[in-house]
Amino acid sequence: MIFTTQKITESYWKIAINHPPVNVFDPEFSVQLRTTMEELEANENLKVVVFESSNPEFYVAHAELVNIFEFPKGTGETGLSISWPDVAKRLEQAPFVSIASIRGRARGLGSEFIQAFDMRFASKEKAFFAQPEIGIGSFPGGGGLERLHLLTGKARALEIILSGDDYDAETAANYGWINRAFPDNELDAFVENLAGRIDSFDKKIITTIKSIMNERVIIPKNEHIMETQTRFFASLTEPEARTRIKKLLDRGLQTYGDVELNLGKYL
Repeated sequence: MIFTTQKITESYWKIAINHPPVNVFDPEFSVQLRTTMEELEANENLKVVVFESSNPEFYVAHAELVNIFEFPKGTGETGLSISWPDVAKRLEQAPFVSIASIRGRARGLGSEFIQAFDMRFASKEKAFFAQPEIGIGSFPGGGGLERLHLLTGKARALEIILSGDDYDAETAANYGWINRAFPDNELDAFVENLAGRIDSFDKKIITTIKSIMNERVIIPKNEHIMETQTRFFASLTEPEARTRIKKLLDRGLQTYGDVELNLGKYL
């Protein structure tokens, strides 16, 4: 199983991600994530869920590129693709709070994965972030063009996306990409305390706060997400993208090694 659930209480769950060697977001990741989301939604008492990685070097590396066109097809209950956008929208609209506790690399779809959470906290020493799609001749197709600028502002989102480079957790926090960065030995205690406090409060009020806030803030439009995803997949069929992807795969992309650890310098 890629996702393992630990029920701290009936209303506070932790989900551990473990998909060796580098936690790529591949078709099986997509299928199991949907199942996990359904389990979360089925718990009417759930107040808060924390997603963390069992691999301290990789949170969610990026989308799997060899089988990129084999992701599940069809639309979910939100009207968005079941490959990922449907789950992202459901996380945003969920009556419970979602927290990403991040150690390791969260790049590309891994970065877009955490953008759908309500809150994001990371290890100063071990977390790194990127939107490296420009380096494969493409652009963010899993919500990054719709969500990242809402967190960082347009100028910083453009810097992140157009550079394709790796950013450390302190810079990510300064930019608003994540909430806060902590020394690695303090991250777990902070997240545990925050999640425990949320769990101690009334479920109805938690749900009301999220619902009202979602009505007040900008939420990405379905049509924008769908159009971007369509154009993203089309871009991957271009000769430039195919050449760049093959070069990276030949050098070790999607296997444990320096390319995945330091992807920015190989683009």
